[in-house]
Amino acid sequence: MAIYSVEELRALGFASIGEDVRVSRLASIYGASRIHLGDHVRIDDFCVLSAGAGGIKIGSYVHIAVYTCLIGAGHIGIADFANISSRVSIYSSSDDYSGEYMTNPMVSAEFTGVEHADVEIAEHVIIGSGSVVLPGVELGVGVAVGALSLVNRSVEPWQIIAGQPAKFIKRRKDDLLMLADKFLQQSC
Repeated sequence: MAIYSVEELRALGFASIGEDVRVSRLASIYGASRIHLGDHVRIDDFCVLSAGAGGIKIGSYVHIAVYTCLIGAGHIGIADFANISSRVSIYSSSDDYSGEYMTNPMVSAEFTGVEHADVEIAEHVIIGSGSVVLPGVELGVGVAVGALSLVNRSVEPWQIIAGQPAKFIKRRKDDLLMLADKFLQQSC
C-alpha cells in the first residue's frame, strides 16, 4: 500500500494529524479540513472519507480497512482501538425512503427529507466486513458487530450483535482492557 508522507497529508489540509498516520494514496478524502486523525491510524486503499459539517474524528490505534466509507453531514466519531473491517459503510446522513420526499443530492434540499444524525463508535469496537451503520447510532465500548450486519439502533457496551437488523447475540468479554493497558505501558 503506497501511503502519503506526513508533508503530503499536511498539504491535503486535515484538521489535525497525529503520529504514525498511514493513509493510502488510493483513498478518497473530501472535506479534509473537517477530519481529525489521531496517532497510529491506518486508512487502506479505496476508502472514502467524506466529512460534512459535523466532521470526522478518528482516535488512536484505529484501522479502517479497504473499501470502507464514512459519509454524511453529521459528526462521525471513531474512538481509540476501534477496528472497521473492509466494505463497512458508516452514514451520518440518509435519504428518506418513504416516498414522501425525493431522493439524491442532485435534487434541491427543499424537496428531500434527508436525516442527519451523529454516529459515535466507542473504544474497542470492531465492525465486521460488509456491515452498514446508519445515522444516529452509538456503539458503546467493546461492541462487536458481526459481518454483513445492518446497525440501525444504538448498542450498549460489551455486546456482540449481528443480523439485518442487528440483534443481540451475547455478551463480549472485556479481557482486552487488561491487554490494552499492557500494550500502552510497553508503547510509552
